[in-house]
Amino acid sequence: MKLKLHWQIFIALIAGVLFAFVGRSFDFETIITTKISVLGDIFLRALRMIIVPLIMSSIISGVTSIGSAQNFGRLSLKTIGYYVMTSLFAIVTGLILVNIFRPGVGANLGLDRMPEDLNANVEKIGDTLLNIIPTNPIRAMVEGDILSIIFFSLLFGFFITRVSEPYKTQLTNFFQAIFEVMMKLTHLIIRFTPVGVFAIIAKLVAETGVDVFIPLAGYMVTVISGLLIHAFITLPLLLSIIGGISPLAHFKAMSAALLTAFSTSSSSATLPLTIDSIENNAGASNRVSSFVLPLGATINMDGTALYECVAAMFIAQAYGIELAIGQQFIVVLTALLASIGAAGIPMAGLVMITIILRAVGLPLEGVGLILSVDRILDMMRTATNVWSDSCGTVLIARSEGETDLKVLRGLNQPVTK
Repeated sequence: MKLKLHWQIFIALIAGVLFAFVGRSFDFETIITTKISVLGDIFLRALRMIIVPLIMSSIISGVTSIGSAQNFGRLSLKTIGYYVMTSLFAIVTGLILVNIFRPGVGANLGLDRMPEDLNANVEKIGDTLLNIIPTNPIRAMVEGDILSIIFFSLLFGFFITRVSEPYKTQLTNFFQAIFEVMMKLTHLIIRFTPVGVFAIIAKLVAETGVDVFIPLAGYMVTVISGLLIHAFITLPLLLSIIGGISPLAHFKAMSAALLTAFSTSSSSATLPLTIDSIENNAGASNRVSSFVLPLGATINMDGTALYECVAAMFIAQAYGIELAIGQQFIVVLTALLASIGAAGIPMAGLVMITIILRAVGLPLEGVGLILSVDRILDMMRTATNVWSDSCGTVLIARSEGETDLKVLRGLNQPVTK
């Protein structure tokens, strides 16, 4: 009997961890980080290969299927409203926990190395909103500037609906055909997900081990607790109360995508699998998923926003700096805005934390305190980001009158392949 994909990925993840520990025990971790890791690199390159054409065709075909400007505006408001609401929930959760546990108080931590070119990246963030509008859409596609691609695709898809026949039908069918081809290619790449996950996890564990996490245990527990509360209490309550959706059924439907997000630490790289899971397993329509998910993979960063808030407060506590209520409000507001602008920026989470530190006058060198554990927390916050995107998609689909979702309470349809 063939194992379902999410079980294959889970087994690969555990096998990667065990293989890395064996490698560290017998001193062949170099082979893992240089040879075995190539399989993970190939898998990630294959995913990144399809991201730009998949996002473009998905958004354009989704917008053309929405129809009128009124429908487009309504769906946009629902999507942005959900993203802002859940991000604020996540940030406030992190703020409450970090004030309760105060993991930075009494922490005796030496500064680690600072990220290379961090300040250079910070200076570029001021142009993030302006750069959403591409001066050259073709260059944006070549450089993988996802926000610009999304902006152009939304406009292009909307104005396809405004042109006369036969051009409207021809263009609609053209981009729908591209989307169908990209999904076929996606299904092929998805088959190799367990191999990629095994290699990625083996390399990570072989490089870091577990010793690096011990000095920052309190900080990690605070971040992880916040992510778990948001992922397993806040979002499921929204699913159940607002949408009448079974959180457990939806979690099963998205399990393969969530495990892939955890191992790759990339919402964008996971997007092909997220779209596949939300449509085929959860049962949301392409009209909604093709609009909500690409946007969410770029600007909806609940886990990142929570992490940034906790990290900034932890650094303040470690330096013995008490932040007043007003300053903590600035942390919340800046974390919300920074999480939206995080897409496409190298070391996005760390760069955005620097923005928050500047906003409340904390030492920038504090970023060095948390570098050593950033990778494992990045995996967890990415999985939270993808989970939030998927929850938003089915909630919006439900609000749009879709009654054939496979994850509604009381339905017993199979939700996994």
